[in-house]
Amino acid sequence: MPAVERFAHAGATMVVEREGHGRPVYVLVHGIGMGRSVFADLTGHLLPDGEVVAVDLPGYGEAPEPARALTMERTADLVAAYLRSHVERPAVLVGHSMGAQVVLEIAVRHPSVVDRFVLVGPTVDPSARTAPRQVWRLLRDLAIESPRVIVRGAREYVRAGPRLRAKFHAMLVHRPEDVLSRAPAPALVIRGEHDLVAPQAWCRRVAEGLPDGRLVEIAGHGHETMIRDAAPAARLISAFAADGP
Repeated sequence: MPAVERFAHAGATMVVEREGHGRPVYVLVHGIGMGRSVFADLTGHLLPDGEVVAVDLPGYGEAPEPARALTMERTADLVAAYLRSHVERPAVLVGHSMGAQVVLEIAVRHPSVVDRFVLVGPTVDPSARTAPRQVWRLLRDLAIESPRVIVRGAREYVRAGPRLRAKFHAMLVHRPEDVLSRAPAPALVIRGEHDLVAPQAWCRRVAEGLPDGRLVEIAGHGHETMIRDAAPAARLISAFAADGP
C-alpha cells in the first residue's frame, strides 16, 4: 500500500504519496488543475523499476490551498525541500504540462536533487501565453481524448478550487525559455503526436535549449498522454532512467 503524508515548507503544504522501493526514484509532478491521481496508470507501469513519489501541489488534489497562488519558482523550492529532506538520492523528475515548468525550475534551482528529468507536454508556448489561447488549446485537445480523460480531468479541475484563475496566471507569467540553458541534468522532452497544447516547434525549442536534452514523440496521443494510456510514456521514461549518468 502507498504511504501518504503532508509536507509543509515556507507556508505551503503539499501531499506526497510514495510507493515501491529501490532505485530509481521517480517523482511525478502534475499539471494545472490536476493532482497526483492522474498518474495512477503511469505509477503502475513504473513501480516494477523502483520507487514512485507522486505529489499534490498546494491547492490541488488533497493539498490545502496556500494563502496565495505559488509561483513556479516557489513551487519548485517546495518540492525540492521535500526531496532534500525525505529522498536519499537524486531522483528522476517527471513533470506534465505545468508540472514540466516546476520540474524545470527544480533542475535549475536545485540541481543536487535531480539525477535527470522528463518534461511531458511542456508549457507555456510563448506564442500562446494568454489564458484564452491556452484554454482554447486545452479544449481542442480534450475533444480528441477519451471519456476517461475528460471525466478524471473534470473532477480534478473542480477540486482545484476557486483560485484556479490565480494559479493559471502564475503558470502563464513563468518563462521557461529563459532558464532552459541553466538546467544541467540530462533531459527528455516527450510530446504526444497530436498535442495541441504543446506544439512540436515549441517542444523542439525546449529540447534544443537544454544543455543535454532530446525530444521524442508518442504516436496517436495528445496532451494527456500519461492519463489515457501511460504505457508508451512509461517505456520511454524507464529507458531514459536506465541510461545512467
